[in-house]
Amino acid sequence: MSTELQTIPLLNLAVILVPVALVIAILFRWSLHGLNALYSVGRMALQLALVGFLLTTIFNTQNPWLVVSVLTVMVLAASWIALGTAEQHRRSLYGRALLSIGLCGGAVLWLVVMVVLREDSLFVPQVVIPLAGMIFAGAMNSISLAVERLQTELSSGQSVNAARNIAMQTAMIPVINSMFAVGLVSLPGMMTGQILSGVSPLVAVRYQVVVMCMLFGASGMATALFLKLALPLMRTKSRGA
Repeated sequence: MSTELQTIPLLNLAVILVPVALVIAILFRWSLHGLNALYSVGRMALQLALVGFLLTTIFNTQNPWLVVSVLTVMVLAASWIALGTAEQHRRSLYGRALLSIGLCGGAVLWLVVMVVLREDSLFVPQVVIPLAGMIFAGAMNSISLAVERLQTELSSGQSVNAARNIAMQTAMIPVINSMFAVGLVSLPGMMTGQILSGVSPLVAVRYQVVVMCMLFGASGMATALFLKLALPLMRTKSRGA
């Protein structure tokens, strides 16, 4: 097997659409929002193509301000998407989500880039942007789960502390499950990509440990801060309802 990661021809890439088309056909057959799934696949492909061209430009220019701009867009978008499960409170909670993801995610990103990886600058795009994407996405997903569960528990009459604890526990389930499963059930994407490109599995393992720990830390810290900031507002609105 070649140790150099090969470029996938477009014709070969099209083959992976076969199981996708099968699932979409099933969704249409069962009247389960097949159109939405089809749209999501098309949007995913378009977004990745655009970001591929964008990242190529950023990597070639090595402009710190471009890196800052990309990170800013990431945080703004992640904070908005995270509150999709709380539509009625989305605008009022947005600042709290933005602060939580930006502050906690940014702190973990700095720690990984400057201390763990010991890069010369925090604005090396090939390093910072992929790591930031993972960190902000992890915090976004955890906050999304937390706010949905917090609403449910407060509406059902749970005490503030009980609702907070249940929301925090729910938010951490995916990342904790992934830590239980890694190496036994799955080889995560970053580790798989490194192995396919010829990196020693022992080296890839170290990087994957960093990734798993940074996701756990960023998700937990951001969710805890968000719950601390959001709870007074959610409690007031819940009583008003």
